[in-house]
Amino acid sequence: MSSLFLRNLAEHQQLMAALHTLEPAVQSAGQQLARILDAGGKLFFCGNGGSAADSQHLASELTGRFIKDRRPLAGIALSTDSSALTCIGNDYAFDQVFARQLMALARAGDGLIAISTSGNSGNVLRAVEAAKTLGVFTLGLLGRDGGQLGQLCDEAIVVPHQVTARIQEAHILIGHTLCGLIESELGLD
Repeated sequence: MSSLFLRNLAEHQQLMAALHTLEPAVQSAGQQLARILDAGGKLFFCGNGGSAADSQHLASELTGRFIKDRRPLAGIALSTDSSALTCIGNDYAFDQVFARQLMALARAGDGLIAISTSGNSGNVLRAVEAAKTLGVFTLGLLGRDGGQLGQLCDEAIVVPHQVTARIQEAHILIGHTLCGLIESELGLD
């Protein structure tokens, strides 16, 4: 019997080998996100748990740097303001924590990267619905079959796997690729 590490590694390698089919969607999304930033827009990120951490990680790759020193890019993770999250969660509902922030901060022409391994997170769904009313482009970074978000987002990148950990591993690869594509499209690489 192989170790847990070797089983996880085999599962990871099998998924990574299948991700080439997502290349057109990743390329298209990277170009769209670069256009938003080039026009002076902002990119917002949201997700729960590990996807919240991924949101923070990817936003920081934009405001800080990804590969090379370059000008900062507008990336904002909606999961980082504990006062806003607890205020909105308490006064309204947890499924409004991202939508209300987005309604306050986003403008037409901005972008929202909605990260959900199930594609069915209520607060992420509400954020995408709010984004649509504002004229904000929505990109779903999803797993499994894409869930409800797969149909709701303007574009969706769906990692076809059932295991949350493997989906999250793929999301970081895809997120890093999006950051690289943004830098390349903007001539910042």
